[in-house]
Amino acid sequence: MVLYHRGAAIQPSSFRSGNTFIARACILKEDGESTSLGNLGQFASQNCAYEFAVRCATAFVDGVPIPRCPFGGSSSVDDAATS
Repeated sequence: MVLYHRGAAIQPSSFRSGNTFIARACILKEDGESTSLGNLGQFASQNCAYEFAVRCATAFVDGVPIPRCPFGGSSSVDDAATS
């Protein structure tokens, strides 16, 4: 599902990895610049992973710090470039 926030198209997602779900998000800004936030963290439920991906993507678009994952993993855009 694609969501829109302040003119940017956000595609949050979550996928299963073993017994956990991984949050990810891709963003396409109005000027055509695309950004992948990569793996944002691990969660016990698919719903929680998806909602965290939405929160991270909207924070990125707003230019505020991306929230920290409550469990293992990182939520740094720098880490996403190395994945």
